[in-house]
Amino acid sequence: MLKEAFGEQALSQARTFEWFKRFKDGRESVEDHKHSGQPSTCTTLEMIAKVHDFILEDRRQTISDVSNDVGLSYRSCQRILVDELNMRQIAAKFVPCFLNSDQRDHQAQVCTELQKAVRHDPNFLSRVITGDESWLYNYDPETKQQSSQWKMPSSLRPKRAHQVRNNINSILIIFFGFRGIVHKEFVPHGQTVNGNFYCKVLRRLRENVGRERPEMWKNGHWLLHHDNAPTHALLLVREFLAKNNMTTVPHHSYSPDLAPCNFCMFPKMKPQLKGQSFISIEEIQAIETGTKHTNTSRLQ
Repeated sequence: MLKEAFGEQALSQARTFEWFKRFKDGRESVEDHKHSGQPSTCTTLEMIAKVHDFILEDRRQTISDVSNDVGLSYRSCQRILVDELNMRQIAAKFVPCFLNSDQRDHQAQVCTELQKAVRHDPNFLSRVITGDESWLYNYDPETKQQSSQWKMPSSLRPKRAHQVRNNINSILIIFFGFRGIVHKEFVPHGQTVNGNFYCKVLRRLRENVGRERPEMWKNGHWLLHHDNAPTHALLLVREFLAKNNMTTVPHHSYSPDLAPCNFCMFPKMKPQLKGQSFISIEEIQAIETGTKHTNTSRLQ
């Protein structure tokens, strides 16, 4: 009868009898009593703002610290941080050094000069020969990704023991350009890479440029790029570069992201050596130079 009079929005017969019984028992309010399905009073705008302000005071605080301070449960604080504030707790990213304002301005200036050089000369990058040094070990543990395996849901998870690098190692110095490797050599065992030794390396690099890149040597317009390692910045090295008219590409300190060897050469070369064992320094060097080992093509 109610639906005939008021339409489909009216209470059903069963619901009408239910509310009639409630009023007969003495109930006067038509509002629902609080129950587990009602909206939580913890995620109000005021409480979200309070958690937000508290976490901004010290971003290293844990959820337990926030819970104790604002008087909410652990789960409620976690829900506010993750769902309402869209925050995640992550580890800090490692950087070589925190730059001051002058260093940041200088870095921006160097990058701007490189951009201008590329716009002014479309062949600028093909003229650059860049180089760096890196350690190679007789055993370098494989990465977590390299040791991963496919498994069935019923099979056990594979295990591996903790392993460390071996103390048998050698330093590789390599220079490459737009068309490939120009010069590479290993530092003799016991030799320190000092100013005198690095000048000899640069002299051998000049000779290889004349042999491997005769057109660049003839025009004399090739550019040398290396980072600002202490050995590279020595007065002895700078005098050698000036004496031999070797123009260098500017490189700001603490800028590994601007060194091609750090993201173009070594990250592609070293993973292929991880997990392999070599008996001696000579075998490590034979791997790279291609005189002895079957995996030589990986580094060419």
